[in-house]
Amino acid sequence: MIASRQAGRIVGLLLAAGALAGCWESKNPGYQGWVEADMIFVSPDEPGRVVKLNVREGDRVEVGAPLYAVDDDLQKADLNQSNATLANAQQAYDRAAALSKTGSGTQANYDTALANLRVAEARVNTSQTRLERRRMKAPIAGTIQQIYFREGETVAAQRPVISILPPGNMKVRFYVPEPELPKMKVGEDVRVTCDGCPGDIAGKVYFIATTAEYTPPVIYSLSERSKLVYLIQARPDKPDSLRVGQPVSVFTSGKTP
Repeated sequence: MIASRQAGRIVGLLLAAGALAGCWESKNPGYQGWVEADMIFVSPDEPGRVVKLNVREGDRVEVGAPLYAVDDDLQKADLNQSNATLANAQQAYDRAAALSKTGSGTQANYDTALANLRVAEARVNTSQTRLERRRMKAPIAGTIQQIYFREGETVAAQRPVISILPPGNMKVRFYVPEPELPKMKVGEDVRVTCDGCPGDIAGKVYFIATTAEYTPPVIYSLSERSKLVYLIQARPDKPDSLRVGQPVSVFTSGKTP
């Protein structure tokens, strides 16, 4: 009988503790924020038609992996023209050099021929670079997030065809009310929680805004709506556990649930 009473008391204490914890959690939800990412957008230098896609959304790529190709007819024609100009400049230089050795030519003619040869060589290098850049390669390792143009579609210059998300470019953005800003500092450790996340995710603050702003509409808090807040950004230690746009709660050492 006594043991039964003691067990009942223990259960009661546990339930009370759970209720208090739940109440504390509701009173202290942490700083509300969301996940964003700094994408790497891969664009062609010149307009053209996409002729080949080497990747699909969700693929992981390494540095130098082929991504896509854009038609290169104009670039090949430009390279052919540059090579022809280089051949003519080389002949003119050879004649000027031969005449200069025999004393029949002038130094001015030799200098002009040499300058024209150097310009022609530079134009060939430029044409080769333009041609090579019609086949785009991954500038960084990461995951293909989105493909904006498919094979057969025409893309303008500087318009991204593919976006890549490097793992280290995931970030958590959250806002801190002005009275609590002195508690925050760059390098501070934080904990990030979210629905469905495998436990708490550690992070570190790397940016604190110097300009105040009003609470953004994505944070649904009536009590904070009229207050000034400061944007803070943190890098999570396990970026693969988060998704872009995902709402999260952020806790610091001074704001622990």
